[in-house]
Amino acid sequence: MKKVLFLLVITAAGQGIFAQKSGKGWTNLFDGKTLNGWKKLSGNAEYTVENGAITGITSLNTPNTFLVTEKEYGDFILELEVMMEDTTSNSGIQFRSHLNPAGNNGTGRVYGYQYEIDPSARRWSGGIYDEARRDWLYPLGLNPAAQPAFKNGQFNKVRIECIGHNLRTFVNNVEAAYVVDSLDAAGFIALQVHSIKNPEQAGKKIYWKNIRIKTTGLVPSPHLKETYIVNNIPNTLTDAEKKSGTVLLFDGVSSKGWKGAYKPGFPEKGWEIKDGTLSVLSSNGAESTNGGDIVTVKEYSAFDLTFEFRLTTGANSGLKYFVTLKENNPGSAIGLEFQVLDDKMHPDAKMGRDGNRTMASLYDLITAKKTERFTRPPGQWNIGRVVVYPNNHVEHYLNGVKVLEYERGSQAFRDLVAISKYKIWPNFGEAKQGRILLQDHGDAVSFRSIRIKELK
Repeated sequence: MKKVLFLLVITAAGQGIFAQKSGKGWTNLFDGKTLNGWKKLSGNAEYTVENGAITGITSLNTPNTFLVTEKEYGDFILELEVMMEDTTSNSGIQFRSHLNPAGNNGTGRVYGYQYEIDPSARRWSGGIYDEARRDWLYPLGLNPAAQPAFKNGQFNKVRIECIGHNLRTFVNNVEAAYVVDSLDAAGFIALQVHSIKNPEQAGKKIYWKNIRIKTTGLVPSPHLKETYIVNNIPNTLTDAEKKSGTVLLFDGVSSKGWKGAYKPGFPEKGWEIKDGTLSVLSSNGAESTNGGDIVTVKEYSAFDLTFEFRLTTGANSGLKYFVTLKENNPGSAIGLEFQVLDDKMHPDAKMGRDGNRTMASLYDLITAKKTERFTRPPGQWNIGRVVVYPNNHVEHYLNGVKVLEYERGSQAFRDLVAISKYKIWPNFGEAKQGRILLQDHGDAVSFRSIRIKELK
């Protein structure tokens, strides 16, 4: 009897953390032997069971293939382990997802939230992608501290927490992504085998095992205040954001906290607050001749600022920072500018040097290195982000992807200023603190979800 008990202990220990944590409230989604409770959708890749793991096998010339739970789930915590053979491709785990029967020429197309599995050099495992719909919601470049967590050549622990609007992911117990989104309240869970076109990638295997779910008594994992939160519910803050010190610069209904750049109060014309948006109205491209720029009442030094903007066709605007108003110049007030522009239709995109007046660039100084995939056209909302660290390192992001960085006040920065339109302003961009500005460039542009966290 003692020998039997000893063997049981060794076996349990060998099964790792899932065996140790199994207990009340958890339900296994995979019995370790069969694919009971699952069905294949969309593509023709193969799924089988090998050594206690669901095994997906890549296949040429087929759309993304998904092994889907027969049940749907709303709020839950999902845990499993995953390993990939190929480090040049990717995979994913769908959650709160759905099927469009008409997609893929009538064979069906899966869409919805996806936990990214990315063993490539990009290292975005744990990021959140919106399959066949909105593209990336949380590229893992937003949380560099979590990028090394996924280990190639071994099983990695996955944890997905969906509680209300809060979607959170973990890689080997490291908090990876945090998205607040209200598009889907429930849906199926699925294991993805990605489509491939390279014959060398055919026949590669992805393994998933120890798949279990909990749907009652859900307790969220502790949140690290350093982990960036993507909040897609306009003009709101989660409790986690509030605890981290994030505040709204625009409450969605009033001009509180803003005033005209060279005025005692908010402009009486030229700006409109409606349907949760703060919009500068068109004056046929005449810069600062209608309502004029608006600035925050408060000044900031080091901060993490996120804002959403929606362009009309051919529009030009900008978000400026470290605006002091000391220049008292005609036209738009002076400051470092995150360019807001329709690159395809506005002529300013072709001016300056090497594209340094295009969307998300540090206007007239540094070009934003971006791809069209991460640029949304006029009529859609883009997400801009400016981070100024206490050491004067500055980063610009567009739709979750870092597009430039620089050192404010460095010699390299001053050299760029010296060959720019700002060379006439002494110590341009080097003020210790300044206001945030939204520009009236004479074109209709809307803003919302303007959030800021001061950095110490």
